[in-house]
Amino acid sequence: MKAGLAEKLAQLPNAPGVYFHQDARGEIIYVGKAASLRSRVRHYFQRSRARDAKTEALAAEIADTDWMVAASEAEAVFLEAEMIRRYLPRYNLLLRDDRSLVYVRIDYASDYPTVSLTHQPQDDAARYFGPYLSAWSVRRALTVLRRVFPFATRRPAGAKRPGLSCQLGLDPGLEFGRTRLEDYRANLRRLMAFIGGRRAGLERALEREMRRRAGARDFETAARLRNQLFALRELGRRVSFSETSFPDLAKDHALRELIPLAGLQEVPRRLEACRAGAPGAAITFVVFINGAPARAEYRRFGPPHRRAAGLGAALKRRFRQVGKLPGLVFIEGGPEELRAALAARDECGRSGIPFLGLSDPENQLLIPPPGPDPIAQGETVRAAVTAANAGEFIQARAPVNSNLAKLLRRIREESRRFARAEE
Repeated sequence: MKAGLAEKLAQLPNAPGVYFHQDARGEIIYVGKAASLRSRVRHYFQRSRARDAKTEALAAEIADTDWMVAASEAEAVFLEAEMIRRYLPRYNLLLRDDRSLVYVRIDYASDYPTVSLTHQPQDDAARYFGPYLSAWSVRRALTVLRRVFPFATRRPAGAKRPGLSCQLGLDPGLEFGRTRLEDYRANLRRLMAFIGGRRAGLERALEREMRRRAGARDFETAARLRNQLFALRELGRRVSFSETSFPDLAKDHALRELIPLAGLQEVPRRLEACRAGAPGAAITFVVFINGAPARAEYRRFGPPHRRAAGLGAALKRRFRQVGKLPGLVFIEGGPEELRAALAARDECGRSGIPFLGLSDPENQLLIPPPGPDPIAQGETVRAAVTAANAGEFIQARAPVNSNLAKLLRRIREESRRFARAEE
């Protein structure tokens, strides 16, 4: 073991969180979660007869490790799932057993909504979250969240009196009239907001509703919302999905690789990706905060008559809005789209916001001048620089398995998903 790695392991906290193992090239090869980062991460560097051959192979490849601290195991479960989707570590696939991935299913539109786990999402009206690698971990997380957001796990058949879960306040008791369907669905919306990473917005909405109910002298509902708000805060702050709660962005390898490429001074906290679909389609914006999707802040504009003209108009509307500005914007498309986007940006007086074109193939970027020479960035982005549009933009291609390429792929997938959902 390297001396530097040994010193880093000595700093591991006895707290829940997510850890990242890297190989000698700096590629993240495994993402895991732990109730205690100190004991779990050190396990990989100790000889043990209980480990299988795949885990031994993983341990032999580990050259460095990093971690993010979470406030609870429940939050670490969802953070781990997002980081696995981001980095696609090869050992997470190799070490997974033969069981299918698991999804959280919430049949919100039903007349008796339930929350359950499933291995096979169906084409129905239910909401699905996932996939997650460990059903046991998700069940444990939902057990914690159920104390904050009570939900039913199944529709009771012929029950004549409330069961234990209902008596403990874990089940809303819909069939016995203890909760109205409207209030139960509002509670499920809060649960889905938490799972979807919209923690900060959820707390603000709860506080506003609590004050509104108190002002209307509905003190019983206001007290319930107050208790829910306090319980939610007791879970601690979500470390990846809140713009202010991320402890150390310098540990995010993909975001760090954007600094020299886009000519940034620091790691960009807020990324936006603008997508112009086919003619007549809307212009969509997806937002990543600290490298994770912030779905509550997605926006759409349009539809435009002409693709490039519509893109420029949408960007003008976006940058004239009062609100948080991005640290970096990706424009999906080719030179024409990027040229229109840059003109709109400059016209709005936002020339200080860096833009990059995200074009095909998926790990290829267009860098507007004056931009850093990707060749000079060494291992960060090994790029083949060619002339595009008479030398107007630099073409840079990130290595297929690099952390940056995986982040770009994740952004593009989320952008396409949102664009399809809005069609």
